[in-house]
Amino acid sequence: MTTRDPKSAQQTRAVAAAAMGNATEWFDYGVYAAAATYITAAFFPGHLGALGTMLGFAVSFLLRPLGGMVWGPLGDRVGRKTVLATTILLMAGATGALGILPTHATAGVLAPILLITLRVVQGFSTGGEYGGAATYLAETCPDRRRGFLGSFLEFGTLGGFVGGSAVVLACQLALGSDAMYAWGWRIPFLLAVPLGLIGWYLRSRLEESPVFTEVAAQKQPPTGLRVLFTDYRRELLTLAGLVVALNIANYTLLTYQPTYLQHTLGMGESTTTAMMLIGQVIMMAALPWFGRLSDRVGRRPMWLYSLIGLAVLAVPMYWLMGRGTAWAVVGFVTLGLLYLPQLATITATFPAIFPTQVRYAGFALGYNVSTAVFGGTAPLVNEAVIDGTGWTLFPALYMVFGCGIGLIAWFFLRETAGASLRGTDVPDSGEMPVLAKAGAVPDARGAAVGA
Repeated sequence: MTTRDPKSAQQTRAVAAAAMGNATEWFDYGVYAAAATYITAAFFPGHLGALGTMLGFAVSFLLRPLGGMVWGPLGDRVGRKTVLATTILLMAGATGALGILPTHATAGVLAPILLITLRVVQGFSTGGEYGGAATYLAETCPDRRRGFLGSFLEFGTLGGFVGGSAVVLACQLALGSDAMYAWGWRIPFLLAVPLGLIGWYLRSRLEESPVFTEVAAQKQPPTGLRVLFTDYRRELLTLAGLVVALNIANYTLLTYQPTYLQHTLGMGESTTTAMMLIGQVIMMAALPWFGRLSDRVGRRPMWLYSLIGLAVLAVPMYWLMGRGTAWAVVGFVTLGLLYLPQLATITATFPAIFPTQVRYAGFALGYNVSTAVFGGTAPLVNEAVIDGTGWTLFPALYMVFGCGIGLIAWFFLRETAGASLRGTDVPDSGEMPVLAKAGAVPDARGAAVGA
């Protein structure tokens, strides 16, 4: 009889707990995106109803930076585990409460106000959720497998999104359109409560991150937002620039896409949901492979190929989507696979930008500020421009813009594949030389090519 390695068991629990929390967060976003048509009818009736629904989506992101400013430094002081157990309860509770809200028909203007209020609570809790989960998982994984194991956090992201979309599709098929508009849209939101309780149970049984524990046991180095802004500006800006590219692509492809396909291309509700599910399942299956590949070739090449690929093919693929349902699947899957090298390596790349004493705060603040400005607003911007101009290729051009910002940030990204996250120094695998060397141009691995 063999006994299980305690370290292996702890890693499995860490991956499961982090992924479950992320799945709960994105289950809400998946449901909200797939049920956008029903939410519009229930809370924002009228000609500009779709914009109201997208505003309800975007407003949660306005509180994410504030959440990051509160939860991030707290996680660097008291530990990752406590904050993660708290944020998942807030998030699941707010999502479940959406399922019992009165509609505009029964409560008037109070209904959308309550909806927006709950989205604000979700945004505040999410401001600490994602950065904390990625930080905890990165600090728990072995250095040489951080890409592979970290990719399962994003597996949880897509799993939550797919789960949300699948539940909406199942309700559509089982209940029919009339029942969905009347009350069926509530069911998926209510399911977030048991998901959140499972995630809280898993997280409450975790041990604290060993990397954080080591630093906390020593003389505590300077931490907090002031230290972050004065000593780690390069790291903050590098992360923020990469997140611009990441989230414009993410929220355009995964969140705005159902609205785009229904309102702009005229696809039916069930057809749109099914198409999104096909693409997302394919992306889920490929995520661990991309994560493992990043452990072999590095994070910087993965990001470079993804940014260039999206910048080049976004416009042709969006044009292809307009040719019919089958072509829409091809275009969506192609862009999704080009986006995956970014998505699969978030946990391996972003926490490693910062040293331990400011890692949670740096990730939470840099990620959430950039996401609030460019990520959560992407569906609203896309919808407003298309509604005002009729220019259906705008989402593709918006992605190209995001990739341009990401490429600038990429030049300042250190390679950290295989590097240790322990201690209080900025992690660096030593494979990327200083870019300030006169006449040096970095290649895909970060090696300088002299002029």
